[in-house]
Amino acid sequence: MTYIDDLTTRAWSDRARDHSADAVLTEGFSVLPWRKAVDPGFAEQWRRLATNCATPNPFAEEWFLAHSLRHFDPDGSILLACHVSDGELVGLMPLMRDRDYHGQPLPHLANWVHANAFCGEPLVKEGYARPFWKNLLDWCDGHAGTSVFLHLTHIPTDGATYAALQDISAATGRKLSVVQSVERAALRSGPTPQEHLRTALDRKRRKELQRKRRRLEESGQFVFSRQTDEAGLDQWIDEFLALERAGWKGEQGSAMASSPATEALFRASLTEAAQLGKLERLAFHLDGRPVAMLTSFVSPPHAFGFKTAYDESLSKLSPGMLLQVENLAILECKRVTLSDSCAAPNHPMIGQIWPDRREIAMLTIPIGGRLRRGIGAMLTAIELYRTRKRQ
Repeated sequence: MTYIDDLTTRAWSDRARDHSADAVLTEGFSVLPWRKAVDPGFAEQWRRLATNCATPNPFAEEWFLAHSLRHFDPDGSILLACHVSDGELVGLMPLMRDRDYHGQPLPHLANWVHANAFCGEPLVKEGYARPFWKNLLDWCDGHAGTSVFLHLTHIPTDGATYAALQDISAATGRKLSVVQSVERAALRSGPTPQEHLRTALDRKRRKELQRKRRRLEESGQFVFSRQTDEAGLDQWIDEFLALERAGWKGEQGSAMASSPATEALFRASLTEAAQLGKLERLAFHLDGRPVAMLTSFVSPPHAFGFKTAYDESLSKLSPGMLLQVENLAILECKRVTLSDSCAAPNHPMIGQIWPDRREIAMLTIPIGGRLRRGIGAMLTAIELYRTRKRQ
């Protein structure tokens, strides 16, 4: 059993939380302000759904999304679309009303994805993707208000829910449009880490990385660590936040510690992910100080890169790249068939050693009656034209 197999087979802890309250679950399909939906009983159902979903998405799981809602939407304007069958939560997606469509004043409904959530796929139990989308689109038709379409972002096109959405859109006479798509670096199971590295990098590049690692090892006590438990987590988080803030992200104000809300989300999500056995953290320390750190969420059969940071004063020795080489050990995990880097497209570093790609799409779907759907389709066509013109 590998280190990640051990991580993914742990039972999730109950945590010190009262689960005696009944969940606010209405049989069938409902859309509620998240503050009315989320209670301890509902959270238990939510966590159970995550273990049975058709395609995993840690950014929609209770331990990440609930904290995101608390820190980024304290007023409770975000909605939760919930599908319940025989008393069981079988589908969930955060939903919002928005008037700003990429700088254009177009009212629309959309899935809610914030800047530090890298996947917008709903959590849907295996076998329930088609009824979930049908119910959601029916709800959108009846509650569109001034919205002219449904906009979905950060949707992987290799997931079961995307295939079901294509089917339902065709069956209901809606033109599902991919208005934009990007390809993110990914790893698919098959080769060993060593085989993969030999394929991804030529001999000269591999020797160069070996030389840089030796330089680091000669500079002091150079220690690699890989952890999948809670040991020393608070100190590890403190070190990561300080390391990230000391670099370019801190200068631009995009580091997790740059705002109280993002720092609180980082601390809470890593803590709960570790309690559930869903966190992996890697680090290099040089004479006791961190020089490269990496966090990943593991939700079998997929793993997702979350945040990474490195000491920019050592950039010539590529500690971040060397840590990604260590991260290739995820290929040894039999329970993980796909690792999504969650990196920006054409990332100059991760793209070198993660040769596979995962398509992530931005979609629009007409909603409402015939006239409204026609307007939505026309506006989507305009957006498609603008997107292609920019490319």
